Amino acid sequence: MKLLYYIYQLIVAAPIALVATAITCLATIIGCTLGDAGFWSYYPPMLWARVMCAIFLLPVKVEGYENIDPNTSYVFVANHQGAFDIFLVYGYVGRPFRWMMKKALRKTFLVGKACEKGGHIFVDKAGPKAIQRTYDNARKVLRGGISLCVFPEGARSFTGHMGIFRRGGFQLADELQLPVVPITIDGSFDVMPRTRDMHFVHWHPLRMTIHKPIPPKGKGPENVKAILDESYNVIMNGLPAHHQGFVKNEDQ
Repeated sequence: MKLLYYIYQLIVAAPIALVATAITCLATIIGCTLGDAGFWSYYPPMLWARVMCAIFLLPVKVEGYENIDPNTSYVFVANHQGAFDIFLVYGYVGRPFRWMMKKALRKTFLVGKACEKGGHIFVDKAGPKAIQRTYDNARKVLRGGISLCVFPEGARSFTGHMGIFRRGGFQLADELQLPVVPITIDGSFDVMPRTRDMHFVHWHPLRMTIHKPIPPKGKGPENVKAILDESYNVIMNGLPAHHQGFVKNEDQ
């Protein structure tokens, strides 16, 4: 069965994935240039993400939709197990948002331009002024009523375990007094860990748990730390036992 799955990927899934990615990027770039960026930056990529899970025959289970209010802006924070995390969150979180992503992704062919046109936030750590511009852009997004999604680890896990959380997304939530929604992702490490980029996809169920929002507990550094720690613990407790526990990620 594994050999048949690999042959299917080569002949069917991979070509469809490449074409779907190109079409989605072009639709996003053109749509955001000519029309409603709020629509074109979310809905075509949302459909693309679902197609990507479907063509690789990966079952997806999502729990916790009842925990989020469609009329509220949130900062979504998720653990980062593998490449398919993006498809899970984009395809199934169920509401428009913008990503906070590495600046290096801006250079990715078509994808970088689509993300730029879609208003996603590129994290620039080149210096204090660049960092300030990053946060200023994120504030504009959040004040516009759109949610933000962050992988606070900043890099995919090498082991499936969680590393440390960076404070950036939590500081934005604190400044604007927005609730933080922890998201636990499980299964994407088994599907395609970062040590197997550009290899065959391994079949494995994908699961995403949307936990209850954590409202602000005040304002300032103490609130940031409290929300960060609580989010970390909630996400960690949502993982299966074999992926629980802190493991240092050297490139964080």
